[in-house]
Amino acid sequence: MKQDGKTLAELMVVAGILAMVSLMGIPNFLGLHSQSQLQGITAEIASDLRLARQLALTHRDRVRIVIDPEQQKLITQLVNEGTIHHVYHYGGKGLIIEEPSAGWDIQFQPSGRSATATTIRLHHREGQTKMLTVSITGRVTIL
Repeated sequence: MKQDGKTLAELMVVAGILAMVSLMGIPNFLGLHSQSQLQGITAEIASDLRLARQLALTHRDRVRIVIDPEQQKLITQLVNEGTIHHVYHYGGKGLIIEEPSAGWDIQFQPSGRSATATTIRLHHREGQTKMLTVSITGRVTIL
C-alpha cells in the first residue's frame, strides 16, 4: 500500500506562508475600516444637518445645530419653541471636528436657507479627512 501524506515540516511551511500573507493584509484592512467608519459618521452628520433644514421648513421655525466638541455631540434645537429636538453623539468613534468656518452654531431659517455658509472638516485619528459644506441655500454636501 502506498500512503501519500504530508510531513510536519511541509505543513509548518504552509502555515508560515499563510501567516505572513495575513499579516501583510491586516494594515490595509484596518485602514479600510477606519476610512469606512469616517465616511459613515460623515454621512450621519450630513443627515442630521439635512434633517435640521427639513425641520425648519416643516415647523416654520429657526433650527439651530450646536456642535459641542468637548462632549462630542451635535444638539438640534427648535429656536422659537426653545426645545431640543434630538442629540447625536459622535464620541468614542475616533472623530475630531475642527471649528467650522462660521463657528460652532449652524442655523437654518424657516425658508430652509442657512444663516451663513459653513465648511466643517472632520478628522479620524488615523489621519483621514472629510469635509461637509452647508451652502447659503441650505444645501448640505459631502466633499
